[in-house]
Amino acid sequence: MIMFDLNLKNKVALITGGSDGLGFAAAKLLSEQGAIVVICGRRKDYLKEKANIIKEVTKNEILDIQCDVTNPDQCEKLIKKVISELNHIDILVNNAGSSAAYSFEDVSDQEWLEDINLKLMASVRMCRLVLPNMKSRKSGSIINATIGGGKAPKSSQLPTSVTRAAGINLTKSLSNEFAPYNIRVNAICIGLIKSAQWERKAHNSDLENFYKELSKKVPMGKVGEEIDYANLVAFLSSDRSAYISGTAINLDGGMCPVV
Repeated sequence: MIMFDLNLKNKVALITGGSDGLGFAAAKLLSEQGAIVVICGRRKDYLKEKANIIKEVTKNEILDIQCDVTNPDQCEKLIKKVISELNHIDILVNNAGSSAAYSFEDVSDQEWLEDINLKLMASVRMCRLVLPNMKSRKSGSIINATIGGGKAPKSSQLPTSVTRAAGINLTKSLSNEFAPYNIRVNAICIGLIKSAQWERKAHNSDLENFYKELSKKVPMGKVGEEIDYANLVAFLSSDRSAYISGTAINLDGGMCPVV
């Protein structure tokens, strides 16, 4: 049941990495709010399965398209297909990513390049591809998923803290350049939020106790839920946030020392 209508009905929302974890939670909520959601990822069968789950729950149109966002040709084909079938793109959520946090001396050139390609260049190319359509309609919202370490890096958080910092800079730069076209660009700096990535790190540990230990690092004393991310994505996607652009919002229970 929709408790607060964000006026997203028939808005076209493209979410990279939308078949799992935080991206899936965002896709489901946007669909519940009436948006026409497109999810992309690398695993075709898994994409279809997750799209069907959303469709069964929301009864709304959802499109699943296989795409590896580190591949420029596949990204171009993705955007062409979406615009061909749905005419336009109102919302882009650059959500695809992975955890890569190591000591500086342990990161090879190849690992640096792979992280830059996935977390920075994927966003660059997706923005480049959707912006002409948004410009022509003088409307659009782009949301870049990042982490608090992009603002305040800790030790042994490479290469991800560097690529995420670049993503925050990209967010601000694009927000300035495309503001005259009524295109808003924001970032979400994700902290400790329950997800499959954390569950994999828990190994065979009791999940409840695992998250309880993690929560000790958070000023609010709790680990966030996937719906917390989805709620913020939905808000930034909507006209309820019409005067918000160029921000990097901390979604971390107060962990990041930088505002």
